[in-house]
Amino acid sequence: MITFLICLAVLIIGYFTYGRVTEKIMGPDDKNITPAHRLADGVDYVVLPWHKVLLTQFLNIAGLGPIFGAVMGAMFGPVVFLWITLGTLFIGGVHDMITSYVSLKHDGIALSELVGIYLGKWGKRVMLFFTVILSILVGVVFTMSPAGWLNSRIEWGMHTWIIIIMIYYVFATLVPVKTIMAKLFPLFSFSMLLMCVVLFIAMMWNQFTNPTFSMVEFTFNTVHPAMLSPLPFLFVTVACGAVSGFHAAKSPMMVRCLNKESQTKKVFFGAMVIEGIVALVWAAVAMAVLGDTFWGDNPTTVGALGGAGVLVDQISYELLGGAGVFLVIIAVIIVPITTGDTTFRSLRITLADTFKFSQASMMNRILLCIPMFATAFVLTFINFDILWRYFAWTNQTIAALALWTCAAWLTANKKIHWIASLPAMLLTYVSFSYILQAPEEGFGLSAMIGNSVGISAAILAMVVFLFLRPKERLDFPSNAVLKGK
Repeated sequence: MITFLICLAVLIIGYFTYGRVTEKIMGPDDKNITPAHRLADGVDYVVLPWHKVLLTQFLNIAGLGPIFGAVMGAMFGPVVFLWITLGTLFIGGVHDMITSYVSLKHDGIALSELVGIYLGKWGKRVMLFFTVILSILVGVVFTMSPAGWLNSRIEWGMHTWIIIIMIYYVFATLVPVKTIMAKLFPLFSFSMLLMCVVLFIAMMWNQFTNPTFSMVEFTFNTVHPAMLSPLPFLFVTVACGAVSGFHAAKSPMMVRCLNKESQTKKVFFGAMVIEGIVALVWAAVAMAVLGDTFWGDNPTTVGALGGAGVLVDQISYELLGGAGVFLVIIAVIIVPITTGDTTFRSLRITLADTFKFSQASMMNRILLCIPMFATAFVLTFINFDILWRYFAWTNQTIAALALWTCAAWLTANKKIHWIASLPAMLLTYVSFSYILQAPEEGFGLSAMIGNSVGISAAILAMVVFLFLRPKERLDFPSNAVLKGK
């Protein structure tokens, strides 16, 4: 319990300290008019109150990541607390805040377009490739998980539920932001936060009243049941609960709704810290409730137990009894569905930016949606576990590219780049090392080869960045229009 509470305190304090440091380096200026005002179109560019943007951003980025990822990360033992806490503050928060601010300075354009500006056309092509793949995988994963749970309760057939969910996705992707997102998402986001608070209270209550309930303290000695090393496997497994390229791909949606530049920290760094707290709670509960299953005489992995969704169901029931079903409905149905629809919306915006395809017309939006949803439906016939692993790896690969883009923007503006370039270097190692070592979805090479190549790639990336980094400040559309002019 002490380890958990210390990490929780560090996350909260870190928001007000390191978040402030990052904000000062970026230098937001409320004299600049945001894209939401200058480019208002009633569809994607819409001014919203900052608290609605925060709650919507949190729901957009959270999804199943801080729940499923944290439960699976709990198999590595209490070291997961360290990665969630430090990853959230020094990598995830910085990643989300700076990518959003740079997008803001470029009229809320998609991540792939930003990469093209700062890392060149080849960087843009690589990022666009990974962004499209990640968005489709996220949409599919966040369709199959709720469909599977619903079908286990009402047996209409897995793909019947998938079609029902996708029909909703199509509608949500086409309509303006104010139709669904601005009205319902803050409420759903509040429900997810309430779920986390209830889970926290139940966990603390059991800690003091239930002698069989024990929260594990920090140690490096816990062995993963599949004998996987925390480096790099833990870094990919937790994903959204510490850092996620998925966030940078989706943030331009909310960037287009900001009223002031100074709201960047509250919305984007704040949403990442909240997600880290959610991940901490789920990791702690998973270790307390399922620790013997993970590390007992006959340990088993999440896959062997029936998947993370089944474990969420079990954890909720053991802590809250019959009332736990409401936690499951929020965690396994509402959250992934709401995240899934904004993922497809984000992909529509990315493709529209890439092909310079105006989204004011409903027909143009429909034309982009047809290939998106057709591809996603075909992928629902692939095994869920395999999709999740590729989603997690693609996630961290995009985060690495996004952080290199942040570092390039910082150097172009004569700002301290190390807050972005060092995390980018770490994630470059993680991305290469993971895909080379992963036994099923990767190449299954030895740890020595995987780590050696990963470290070499990270060092090479830093050398290339330092040698080719921009030398002059770039002009931004937002800086050209000031209030009163």
